[in-house]
Formats: sequence, C-alpha cells, structure tokens
Amino acid sequence: MNRSSNARADATSADRRVLIVDDSAVARAVLARIVNGTPGYCAARMVGNTAAALDYLVAASVDIILLDIDMPGASGLAALPDILVAGRGARVIVVSSACKEGASATIDALAFGASATLLKPAIGNFAGEFAGALRDRLERVAANEPMLPASPPAKRVGAASRPDAAVLAIGASTGGIHALSQLLRSLPASFDAPILITQHLPSSFMPYFAAQVAVLAKRPCVVASDRLRLRDRHVVVAPGTAHIRCVATSDGVAIRLVETPVANGCMPSVDPMFASVAQLWGTRAIAVILSGMGRDGAEGAKAVSAAGGTVIVQDRETSVVWGMPGAVAEAGIADAILPPEAIGELVGRQGRGR
Repeated sequence: MNRSSNARADATSADRRVLIVDDSAVARAVLARIVNGTPGYCAARMVGNTAAALDYLVAASVDIILLDIDMPGASGLAALPDILVAGRGARVIVVSSACKEGASATIDALAFGASATLLKPAIGNFAGEFAGALRDRLERVAANEPMLPASPPAKRVGAASRPDAAVLAIGASTGGIHALSQLLRSLPASFDAPILITQHLPSSFMPYFAAQVAVLAKRPCVVASDRLRLRDRHVVVAPGTAHIRCVATSDGVAIRLVETPVANGCMPSVDPMFASVAQLWGTRAIAVILSGMGRDGAEGAKAVSAAGGTVIVQDRETSVVWGMPGAVAEAGIADAILPPEAIGELVGRQGRGR
C-alpha cells in the first residue's frame, strides 16, 4: 500500500501509522510534527473531518487515530463507533480541548471505545509538556494487546436457570462503560446481591466512574479499598492500581486489593476477581464480560464455569470490541451471549430467589 503524500519521507514499513483527524490545519500540522518526531511512528494521513477519516479508512489501514471532538459535520464522539469499526483494530486517542480530567467528554470518549484521551491546549502551547504527553499516550496505547480479528458469529444460547445468585461480577474494557450503563439500567430493583466491577480505566477516573455507576445502578457505589466489607445492594469498582479479590471473614466477605502482576498484563484485571467469586460462591456466582480489547477475564470465567456458576457475555453485534467477550464465547463456556439490556434482565431473573 502506498503511503499518503503527507507521511514522513523517511518512514519505514515498521513504523506505526497514525491518522490525524482535526479541523484545524495548524493543529494537524503540529500533531503531525510531534508524531513524525517520535521514533517508530509516522503521520500516515491528516484530514479535517470524520467523513474524510471514514473515507480514508475504507482503503487504508492505520495503527492509531488521533481524533478531535468539535469538527464540522459529525463530531468525533458521534463518529467514534463507526471509526473504530472502519479502523479494523486501530486504537483511538481523543485529543480535544474538551477532554479535561473528569469532564463528561472524557468519560464519553472512553465509554464509546477510545483507548485514551488527552487535553489539547491552545495552539501556542503544543510544544514541551503536551508533546511529551502525546508521545506517552502513543506508547501506552501501542503497548496494549491488539484488538482481536473479527470472529465468526456466535450462537446465542439460553442460560440455565440458577436462582439464589449471591454476587454479580462484571468485567469490561474498551466500549464497556456504554454497555455497562445499558445493563445496569435494565437490572431490576429486586436484584439485591452485591455487584463487583472491574473496568479498565486510568486510576484518576475511578471516583467519577463510581459516581456515574451509582446513578445508573440506583444503588451506592464506591471505589474498592482494602478490607472493605461487601454489602447487599452495593456496588464496588476496582481501583485503577490494583485487582480486587473477595475473601471470607468471620463476619461476611471483604475485598482485598492485590497489586501482583497477572499473566495478561492488565491492571486492574478481571481474572483475579472472577477467580475469587468462583472460589467463594460457586454455583451462586454470576460473571459477565462486556465489550473490551484482549482476553482479560477468559481465565477467570473458566474458573466460574468450572465451579458451576453462570457466565454471560455481551454479543458481538453490540460490542465495540468483541475481544474479551469473544474469547470467552469461543472457549465454549458462555451460558448466554446477549445484548447488555438482555443481560441485565436475565441477571435480574436469576437473582429473585435470594
């Protein structure tokens, strides 16, 4: 494939190709200069709107997409799901003046499938700290496990009825926040088991994420702390710096935070959470895997399945990335493969015997 005319002249075939989408010609030029000045990367194309980006991705492949939000036509956020599909595994970094820490645009970008966000400063401040931050994002995103290639359509299967659910454990990554919101909205109030969530997000976002989950779930939600006691009708989310495990205590069940690296490299990882609920609750555990990149949760789901618990995954059609749920489905251990709303309804029915 020929390189576009605005790619770096000395780029090699080993360089990661970056598509820059920004309506400001000055911003595009500065971003390209930073990308081209980063060893191992080249600006493959610069375009001024999302329509042009989608047209380019029809015939060209890139590794990373730098995407602005406020542009003529469809905004970056509105077009993000389509860009992820057209990108065929490309990771997206949303670079926008709207992406302040904790801002709704930042949370929405991650919810819709962006791998990272970065606050874009005024044009005159693009050098120095911003350039370093952008290079850091490029390296961090490139180090992630690539999105899995498209899998054959999964067969939907019916989950066996297992009432008396004692815990609901949910794992998610890219695109998972949007799916999680749909699941929680459809979860009936009658479901009173505790809920555990491991969502791949930067540590600084976790307090905002917990507040968002509390609104969606209509029940208290906190970021996990070591030795926190698990309570019915409460939600606990993993911090960005540790895995969560459940352990039996003399007066119930408590959370233990574990910082030991796991084989899949994720921090936090879904696998330790699933393994612990399988060990404690066996047939009364429900494990759910939502949209996400890679295979995190697959090993833990095997433990839940082996213990007789229920394993449910998001279907390919509604997933931004069918990596994590697809890995579990392809292993043949999913009791059900459903859209998020249907997962919430099914979980609710299983929880009514408590």
